[in-house]
Amino acid sequence: MTIKDTAEEWEVRATETPFKGNKTSVRTDDVVMPDGSVARRDYQVHPGSVAVLALDDEGRVLVIRQYRHPVRHKLWEIPAGLLDIPGENPLHAAQRELYEEAHVKAEDWRVLTDVYTTPGGCDEAVRIFLARDLSEAEGQRFEVEDEEADMEVARVSLDELVRGVLAGDLHNNCLVVGVLSLVAAQNGDGLDALRPAEAPWPARPFEV
Repeated sequence: MTIKDTAEEWEVRATETPFKGNKTSVRTDDVVMPDGSVARRDYQVHPGSVAVLALDDEGRVLVIRQYRHPVRHKLWEIPAGLLDIPGENPLHAAQRELYEEAHVKAEDWRVLTDVYTTPGGCDEAVRIFLARDLSEAEGQRFEVEDEEADMEVARVSLDELVRGVLAGDLHNNCLVVGVLSLVAAQNGDGLDALRPAEAPWPARPFEV
């Protein structure tokens, strides 16, 4: 048996969008189940996101601390952001987020992992990149606003982040997945064996 997720789409008898927000919306589908019955499923429609695990030459990960109102927490995270432009190359979006949130650029980019954040209730797909060979970005810093105006930036050792994840002290999805994926890659075939930065992404097709 091959352990691999496969694309599949069950019949939808009816669909509506009861809520449309600035970036996301809520959709209600009447889905035909395997026994022929119809079940109503509500889920958030999301444009997709990118995240960046930026690893410096000392083995530290660039992290940010930001207030997240839905969970009423300040969370330690890795730089991330929405795919604002339909069909946008996710690498370009990731480079933009690293610059805007940390004023950092990277010369070496690879795909660390791809995930669906909450597939039971949201169609958000996230591509997490590994960025290496870091340096300070040129020019003026990006002008932040809203929650980002209160954002903190730090560089933390990978070991400390792993301990925080396993202790239940760190909860951000992209940070947890990114940190543990990085450790797995280091202990496996190595970071240079990761997929190239512009590897296909069926969940969010894009033009190279």
